[in-house]
Amino acid sequence: MADPTTNLESSLQVPSVQELAIQRPDQVPPRYIREDGEIEACPSDSSLRVPLIDMAKLVNAETRAQELQKLHLACSNWGVFQLVNHGVSDESLDKMRDQVERFFELPFKEKMRWAQRPGTLQGYGQAFVTKLDWNDMIFLKTQPIQNRNLDLWPQNPPQFRESLERYSEEMREMASSVVKFICMALGVEASKLLLESFEEGQYNIRMNCFPPCPEPERVLGIVPHADNSAITFLLECGHLPGLQVLNDGKWVFVQPIEGAIVVNIGQIFEVLSNGIYKAPVHRAVVNKLKERLSIVTFCYPSPCVDIAPFENLIGEGNPPLYKTMTNAEYFHKFFNRKLEESFIDNLKM
Repeated sequence: MADPTTNLESSLQVPSVQELAIQRPDQVPPRYIREDGEIEACPSDSSLRVPLIDMAKLVNAETRAQELQKLHLACSNWGVFQLVNHGVSDESLDKMRDQVERFFELPFKEKMRWAQRPGTLQGYGQAFVTKLDWNDMIFLKTQPIQNRNLDLWPQNPPQFRESLERYSEEMREMASSVVKFICMALGVEASKLLLESFEEGQYNIRMNCFPPCPEPERVLGIVPHADNSAITFLLECGHLPGLQVLNDGKWVFVQPIEGAIVVNIGQIFEVLSNGIYKAPVHRAVVNKLKERLSIVTFCYPSPCVDIAPFENLIGEGNPPLYKTMTNAEYFHKFFNRKLEESFIDNLKM
């Protein structure tokens, strides 16, 4: 069982990093500083590039086979790729970026109108359990509609709610398409039930603000982790790189590409693929002079779908590596895990 004093479904109240950065401190407060060697535990490699996948080539029957092979290699060797020609409108992307920027530009007192409530991560604040990350966020459940807590959906800037609703709907539509092609790359035909489960699934959106930091080499914007989602989409709000993916023991920056959305495999899909596609460990680093904003969408199948390896991937010589779990069992294990233990390893047979 997890430490009973630790609630992984909520955050402790801590100071705003944006407000701290406005004061232009020379040093970072001790609560943010990582232990010696923790940040540079693995070297960085600037020569590596995260794979690029073109959705238009996946849709086109003439180019599909070659692009599916690229997708398979991206998912098996990296667990992450950048997706272009994804079908989400430029207008929707630009509007969402604009509204997130405007929200984080609001005075602190105004942002606090939508602050997190006790016992939940939803709202404006931080995701804090142990060590502090150098970021502020607003986290909202967007799909299905009954999951929304509109009391925590900002009404300032005025078009925030409308933009978020449209953006969330387009992320949901894209998720169904991406899941279908990932299954094809895996050599598994996605069942109607699975695809419908993403149409009816749960979508949570986290909007991050990483303010300038006086000692970026001593803090992290977000600690290394793998996502518990099925897939995750990330939209950068600018051209400043900050997301790093661990690949073959090296940290690799995901360089922002105009119009691209970053897609990474989550631990649910690692189970579904029986470990062929692995959820990558990733983190966010910060910059000494510049602020970075990002918008992250976590995509989950509906609770009616069990989480277990695809039957097509199981057979003689290919035993299931992971347990069969209901959706509720999967999340119970996640929220009651010990932080020092590997969550995905605890799901293995």
